[in-house]
Order: sequence, then structure tokens, then C-alpha cells
Amino acid sequence: MDYRIKSEIAKCSLCHDAPCSKSCGIGENSRDYTKKIDIARIIRAMYFDNAILAASLLPDDYSERDSRELIYSCPRKVDIPLILKGLQDEKKKLENLSEIGGLKALDSVDISTDICGVKLENPFLLSSSVVASNYEMCERAFEMGWAGAAFKTVCMMDIHEASPRFSAVKTATGKFYGFKNIEQLSDHSVEENMEVFKKLKEKFPDKVIIASIMGRDEEEWEYLARKCTDAGADVIECNFSCPNMEAKGTGSDVGQDPDTVERYTRATRRGTHLPILAKMTPNITDMRVPAIAAIRGGANGIAAINTIKSITGVNIDTLVALPAVHGSSMLGGYSGVAVKPIALRFISEMATCPEIKGHHISGMGGIETWRDGLEFILLGAGSLQVTTAVMEYGYRIIDDLISGLKIYMAQRGYTSVSQLIGAATDSIKENDEVERDTIVFPIIDQDKCIGCGRCYISCRDGGHQALVYSEENRSVRLNGGKCVGCQLCSLVCPVGAISQSKRVVRTK
Repeated sequence: MDYRIKSEIAKCSLCHDAPCSKSCGIGENSRDYTKKIDIARIIRAMYFDNAILAASLLPDDYSERDSRELIYSCPRKVDIPLILKGLQDEKKKLENLSEIGGLKALDSVDISTDICGVKLENPFLLSSSVVASNYEMCERAFEMGWAGAAFKTVCMMDIHEASPRFSAVKTATGKFYGFKNIEQLSDHSVEENMEVFKKLKEKFPDKVIIASIMGRDEEEWEYLARKCTDAGADVIECNFSCPNMEAKGTGSDVGQDPDTVERYTRATRRGTHLPILAKMTPNITDMRVPAIAAIRGGANGIAAINTIKSITGVNIDTLVALPAVHGSSMLGGYSGVAVKPIALRFISEMATCPEIKGHHISGMGGIETWRDGLEFILLGAGSLQVTTAVMEYGYRIIDDLISGLKIYMAQRGYTSVSQLIGAATDSIKENDEVERDTIVFPIIDQDKCIGCGRCYISCRDGGHQALVYSEENRSVRLNGGKCVGCQLCSLVCPVGAISQSKRVVRTK
């Protein structure tokens, strides 16, 4: 997709009650609102990497004149006509989908999965956090299509929270790149939370309730597991990983001690017959060690990752780290798209570990689009949990998580999520097993190149000086004798003008 279109999409605020959708009709009179185009839904689909669905929502009789005034209705003056014009190219991809029956065929695509035998209508769950902390929130999420929720961790502690409790690292357009929280567990009583479980299961018997619990000793772990089981929970999740706990010897302190993990998992098993997931901390060198200990203790699967201890920044005027709480701060849990590479590493390591292989893995950590979720599945996750993206964009992201995954599966002929679970794990090799005797060279598309010279600067100052820049015509050419095929230039290019050659044998 053209870089200018991507830039305009990134500018969109994804408004609630979006004015653009109220301002666009189609046909000879673009003010004929009897035939509206849901512009906001189209752009939201593109924002979340679901361009094929977006193209399908654009009427065949759309013309540019139908949207020419939309720039004036947009609070951020997004060039909506440019975006919609770009969708015409995406419509060509729908031809592939039409061969299998078009978008209606997606209804027959089965994306159901399960957690240790507990059926999920789709892989997407809310993770244990503020997004799943009361009845009204879970009710709304379930009605919108989420398969279930890991309810905010139930405990017997008196929870006191700080204010403010969040901070974020943002991109140039203002979206979260990384997100820090210093929040702890549910501040409702055990009995209040049990009533929520009962009420949710009564109204939504097919939705999955994962009861996240945390105790301070074996007696509390066993008691909480039994209470949640009696209240109708489908799965128990042991929170061995919250990094923000005020009480010492809880949360990630436990997750870093395999012996304690095993002991508390055994206590939980005494309190329930339900499947148990042990939620692991990434604040450790090798997650496999406590994960194996949890399985020894009776866990049926693993949930990972929880948030990473972090400092997101410092206010350089007050000299206080963020978020500032009455003149001080603390290490807090980091999440969002920035942590996805770390989460994927832990998921793949556990999925290929002989002692863990065959046990369910519920993956989380930076999932925002269907593609993110698919990557977790391909590396071994059988279910997916989401928080930060919901906090930023709302429960509505489930629309594109589900439809995006279905379109991918339909286009490639997959009939079950199980066919995808772990399909990419064999591609991860040990360092001494990676092939190092061939090379791929960069190919510069001069028609796309805008002559910015970013690739030249990066290659000159951070690579191997293999690009030559012409000031006369603002163009770049490759010196193949110096190029090592690192592809830094293609990653830096802001307009996608650099691709890869066929792989060739490296010459010495």
C-alpha cells in the first residue's frame, strides 16, 4: 500500500460516533444518506491490517466525488478520498476470495479452539486486567464477540492503588508503542467477584471464564481455586507474575522461584478439578524452568507473558520517573506492541520444550491485530489474550481480529486453527544452524524512490558503505562489491522502495 495512504490512516483518531460516517452517501447526490458508506469502519479495518475486509465494505458504485467533502468533517483532516482511492487496488485481492465464495464463505471458516478441552468460539480472550474487571465490561465484550475473559485477579488482600497508575511511550502520531502500569489486582471482595462469575455464566453459558487468582500462602491458593470453581469458572489461572505487588513474596516474586511455583500450583490443584494455567513472568532469564515446575505441580498449561518491569521515562523538569505519584514512582509492568518480540521468543521456547510440549499455551504480549495473534499461534499458542490494545481502542477491535484471521485462513485453505498452532516453530534454529553461505541483495525501485537518501545515510553510518548517492539527480545505486546483504536499507526506507533479490551464493 502506498506510503501516503498509510500515513493518512495513521492520522485517524478512530473516533467514537465518527463524523465521517455521518457525512458520506453515494450516488449522484453524495448527500443521499439512504445509501451511506461506513467510512469509519472502513478506515478502522485498514488501521488494524484488514485491508481486504475494508475493500469489501466499499460499494462497487463508489466514486471519488462521494467523499470529496469528507476532509472537512474529519477533526484531524485525514485525506479520506486518498484512502478510499487506494482501496480500489485492494478490491483486486477480493477476486482471490471470490473463488471460494466471497466474504460469505467466511461464515463457514471455523476458528474455534479450546483450552485444555474447554471450547472457545474463537481464540481471542480478554487478559486479566482492568479490561475484564466487572460484570458490565465483560458483558459488553462478550456481546461484541470476545470468546471469554481472564477476569482481573481475585485475591484476599486489601488492594490500594496509586494515582496516576499509567504512562506510555508513544509514536509520532500519538498511538501507544509501549504502555506501563503500576496497577495490582481486583479491589473487589472475593464474594463480589464470585457473584460476577455466576451472573456471567448464567447469561453467557458458552463464553469462557478464566478465574485468575493469587494467594499469599498455600491455604489461600487452595481456597480461591475452590471458590472460583464453585462459582462456575471454566479455567483457573495462577497469577505468578504481576510485577506491581505491594505485598512482598507475591506476584513475580513467586514466578522467579520454581519451588514456590510448584508448591502453589499443587495447592491450587487441591482446590479444583478444572484446567489450570500458570501465568509466567518475563522478568526471568529462562521461563521454561518455572513453567516446568508448574506442570509438575499439576498445571495443564501455561499463560505468557505478563508485563515486563520497566521505567518508561523521566520528567526532565521535575526529575521524577513516570508515572509520577506524589513526587516518586516505581518499576511497573510494560506491555503493548513493543513487547511482542520478547513474548514471541518465550512462547516459541516453551512450545518446543520437551517437558512443556503438548500442554496448552495461552499467548499474550503486544497483540493488536489479527496478524499479531496469528504469529503467536504459529509459534505455539492455542489461545490468545489481549489488554493494552483494548485499553487504547476498545472492545471493538475484536471485529478485525476475527475477520482478519478468517480471511487469512480462507485464502490459504486452512479449515482449523489447530492446523496453524506451532506451524512456524521449526523455523527457529540454533545460532550455529543458520545458513550463512548465501546472500540477498537490495533492489531499488527507482519509480518508487523519492530520493530522500535515508538508506544511503544508514548504510554509510550504520552499515557497509555499499550505497552511492547522486546529488545531481537525488538517486541511489548499489555497489554490490561492498554489500553484505544485511537489508538495513530496506528497513529504513520510508516508502517501501527497496526489495530483496533472489538468494545467491556468496562470493569471497
